[in-house]
Amino acid sequence: MSYSEKEFIVRASTSKIGPTMAHKLRASLRGGYEFVKPKVVDYKNLMRDINRVIGYKDAQMIVNTMNDRRAHYPNYSFEFNCQEDVLDCMFWADETEKAYYAEFGDVISFDATFRTNKYRMVFVPFTAIDHHKKSVTVGSRLLSNESIESYSWLLKAFLKTHGKEPTLVLTDQDAAIKQAVENMFCNSKHRLCMWHIMKKLKKKISDDLFTNTDFRKRFSKLVWDINMEPDVFEVKWGLLMKEFNLEDTRWFKDMFTIRDSWIPGYFSDIPMCGLMKTISRSESMNSFFNTYSESGNLLLNFMMNYDTTIQKQRNTQRELDRASKKASYKMQTPREIELQASKIYTSTLFFEVEIKAEEKEINCSCEHFKCMGVLCRHAFTIMMRCGVKEIPERYILERGERIFESCLDIVRDDKKRLALFAEKQQMLLKEFESEYISPGLKSKTDGEVVCKLLGVTIPIPEEINIHVPEVQSNKGSGIKKRIPSAGEVAYENSKKEHRMCSGCGKRVPHNLRTCPERVGVAKSTKDS
Repeated sequence: MSYSEKEFIVRASTSKIGPTMAHKLRASLRGGYEFVKPKVVDYKNLMRDINRVIGYKDAQMIVNTMNDRRAHYPNYSFEFNCQEDVLDCMFWADETEKAYYAEFGDVISFDATFRTNKYRMVFVPFTAIDHHKKSVTVGSRLLSNESIESYSWLLKAFLKTHGKEPTLVLTDQDAAIKQAVENMFCNSKHRLCMWHIMKKLKKKISDDLFTNTDFRKRFSKLVWDINMEPDVFEVKWGLLMKEFNLEDTRWFKDMFTIRDSWIPGYFSDIPMCGLMKTISRSESMNSFFNTYSESGNLLLNFMMNYDTTIQKQRNTQRELDRASKKASYKMQTPREIELQASKIYTSTLFFEVEIKAEEKEINCSCEHFKCMGVLCRHAFTIMMRCGVKEIPERYILERGERIFESCLDIVRDDKKRLALFAEKQQMLLKEFESEYISPGLKSKTDGEVVCKLLGVTIPIPEEINIHVPEVQSNKGSGIKKRIPSAGEVAYENSKKEHRMCSGCGKRVPHNLRTCPERVGVAKSTKDS
């Protein structure tokens, strides 16, 4: 299997295309299975070999990779925690994420619903809203469990990285998160997600009341009104509860007790409080990463795809910035200029660029020129910063692929010239094959090839001090679920289609033995 074929399999996996489908796609691109030498099993074996080479070194490699970034990238933060030499959690934020938080960190939300890799670690992105009303990531974390201690460590690392607390933090009703936020964010206001609260409504009331459009309309208007004063809310809440006989319902009593944690009127004095009332932004970010980032079986593979995904998000932000500049030519503040500068630098964030002025040599760790024949955007960014105004001649090449396609287009409709073109191509290929000896394409996938395929610049470590976490059974996962309440069971049963009772001939939640009509007839007969 050639290196280009190995690279194709790995890149296909980052787009959620498995080995079997990748083999079909390769055959389709080549014009048939006869033009693809490796079999499907060879494609599967490659991914197996990659996992085997990294194996139990996965956690050590990801920590080494992140430490290398912290050492070489400006203003890059990375924190990790271990429990008895086992990786427990990680937090990282780069220069751009810090700039986003400095500008837009008034209101943030985070949600731990996206589980990744075979260890079932939870991916937690911190989300804010920028000046385009778009979601931006201001920090990210992987954690192996969702305990109070784990969340407390996360928020402590967040404070250490950004240096200040947010004005308002939005989360769901998780008890561990609530306790951690109260412990670590002493000056921040904690707000609960209204969507999660309203979602529970149908399980806390009877089916008849839930289908009552008047009640639902009035209740929604009451709790969502951002302009309603707290004292007015309390009066209207009491009247609504009394009218529908909900005064003694436990859930409504509990929600009223914590009304200052979720009702909008109690947050009206907090700046930017209207930006977020639900954690849908965080869930959308989780969906974004889930769509564009393939978790795979490795922590390392997840991080490599995280880089690609976050760059896609920032490319969208740049497009919005360029559009807004065209629409408005106002003066920029120093802070805006600083933020824009940080955005430009993100092009080089995950790669190292080296410029040798005397030799007129430019090298980037992404090896884009080697693969594509043109310099990458990382190199151009550093060239502009260093004042290099001309591209060295050695980097101005004619694309061989374009030349090949141009020749093919010319001779495509001429059978004789097309046959001659194909014959010369075969001769050229045989000439190159006779002189070519590949030192790197071995039968087995060694560590060096694996690192190159995954885009890892550090070697596979010999000594292992940090071990991979055990597979966790996190909240909401697995087959074990909490015991549902009687109201929840009744609501779920009410949605099911009932069997027909042979006594009354109706589809009802009783049978012939418990049929009210039959029981009533039997009772009246007995009495008579």
